[in-house]
Amino acid sequence: MTSGLRGVGPAADAPDPGAGRRIGVDVGAVRVGIALSDPAPMLATPLVTLQRDVEAERDLVELAQLVAEHEVVEVVIGLPKTLAGRHGTAAESAHAYAEALATRIDPVPVRFHDERLTTVTASRMLSQRGVRGKRQRAVVDQAAAVEILQAWLDARSQTT
Repeated sequence: MTSGLRGVGPAADAPDPGAGRRIGVDVGAVRVGIALSDPAPMLATPLVTLQRDVEAERDLVELAQLVAEHEVVEVVIGLPKTLAGRHGTAAESAHAYAEALATRIDPVPVRFHDERLTTVTASRMLSQRGVRGKRQRAVVDQAAAVEILQAWLDARSQTT
């Protein structure tokens, strides 16, 4: 695993599948940002923001559909550690989300990547580009997912 953070689910220890699309996921309490890589995989781009649905899990259903639709070979979920490198409530939530997703998309591996400050970085980048207020809130989760996935792809390319 490129980032050094283990994955979850039955396929967690699967070897790198090589070429193919990856999905990056920024799990939030209200929204879930999704990014998609090219098939090479070298570049992450924003895909969609899903509304979090803890009760009916419609977001998990939609995400599993995206994995199938785009023939994704790996899913990378941001694991929000504290600045001290510890796991807090947000990390526990991301881990539970990953577990629930892994059962829906097996045998596609679900991996983690450290996402400290990705939402802050994404917000700054959007502000610098003139995207503010409601427009920013609508896309910041996708931008954070892009940050997570691109960092993971960059780290992966250094080891393959």
